[in-house]
Amino acid sequence: MTTKRLEPGSLAPAFTLVDQDARPVTLKDLRGGRVIVFFYPEAMTPGCTTEACDFRDSLAPLQVAGYTVLGVSRDEPEKLRRFRARDGLTYDLLSDPDHGVHGRYGVWGEKMNYGKTFMGVIRSTFVIDEKGRIAHALYNVRATGHVARVRTLLGV
Repeated sequence: MTTKRLEPGSLAPAFTLVDQDARPVTLKDLRGGRVIVFFYPEAMTPGCTTEACDFRDSLAPLQVAGYTVLGVSRDEPEKLRRFRARDGLTYDLLSDPDHGVHGRYGVWGEKMNYGKTFMGVIRSTFVIDEKGRIAHALYNVRATGHVARVRTLLGV
């Protein structure tokens, strides 16, 4: 069972999650600016490292264009802190261990690997506009090349 997917124009589900330093980050506090929220399966794995580093390397032009970048995974803050330090990530990584926010964004669902079905994180990215609405909902993205696609989509 996959949760319902978000559509452009819908209100982005509200959340407050702790970051890598156990500080709360609330989506509502970012209203008025544009936000990119990307969900990834697990910190310090090869694909997730590639994606996270691509966002790091694209952060300056995204910030100049008015975007805040947030990564979300089920990892605990301590692991997120190590991931951030190891790879020089310069944006916040948020912890959602019970995958509640994952569910509200439709990124927790059935996946298949080597012929077996299991529940897991569907790698996805959301662009949220200044009014808190979904501008773009990108599901089932690939780790490699994804950030370049986002930048092209946003004209950044």
